[in-house]
Amino acid sequence: MPEVPLDFPRAWVEFPDPDNSEQVYRADLTWLCSRWQCIWGSGCQGIHAGRPADGCCTLGAHYSDSADEKRVKEAARRLTAETWQFHGEAAKRGGRLAITETDPEGDRQTRVHDGACIFLNRPGFEGGAGCALHGLALREGRHPLETKPDVCWQLPIRRTYDWVDRPDDSKVLMITIGEYDRRGWGPGGHDLNWWCTGNTEAHTAAEPVYVSYAAELAELMGRAAYDLLVEFCETHLASKVPVARHPASPE
Repeated sequence: MPEVPLDFPRAWVEFPDPDNSEQVYRADLTWLCSRWQCIWGSGCQGIHAGRPADGCCTLGAHYSDSADEKRVKEAARRLTAETWQFHGEAAKRGGRLAITETDPEGDRQTRVHDGACIFLNRPGFEGGAGCALHGLALREGRHPLETKPDVCWQLPIRRTYDWVDRPDDSKVLMITIGEYDRRGWGPGGHDLNWWCTGNTEAHTAAEPVYVSYAAELAELMGRAAYDLLVEFCETHLASKVPVARHPASPE
């Protein structure tokens, strides 16, 4: 099946943040109730043609802030040559792990080595293919959001912020939780070889996104706000007349 169009009807819900009266959440029920799942290694075609094993790791991961970079560096120090294919490459510079570089705009990101993120173990590596930081978390009994760059564990959830002026001259911070579609990558997103959120091949999960991504959503929103989101999603799915179903998900 072809990738579905970027624009289609969506159902949204807005609700105040129970932990902050100056914030309102706006959540895309169409996306959060869809049956998307990551299919890396099971049909993912990768964002660059000819490199399906890279998935969305062809580009380096941009750090959200200095704390994000620091956390990733601390996790990288716990990796070994047996668990990280490019451990030796990263340690070449004076014995310190060189895992960061700057992009043309001067933003910091994980290094790109041999055509993809330096943390991506390639197929055939004895320690296992896939993100070395993800594997580290699983071995340590952690959730991958504790070891991976923020952008990596958040994808394909997109969180954006907008200050909204209200008619009574008050302001509220609108936090949108939605789908990280091609547009989320910026203008270059339209040139990606393949992207999963709009492809039927990736909408095969047994559980909806708000369930499978419970830990990530709770981290992004706070537990109290996530618990409210669950109620709205369950009500939406229980409706006898579903509104704005994601066109890539099964009936």
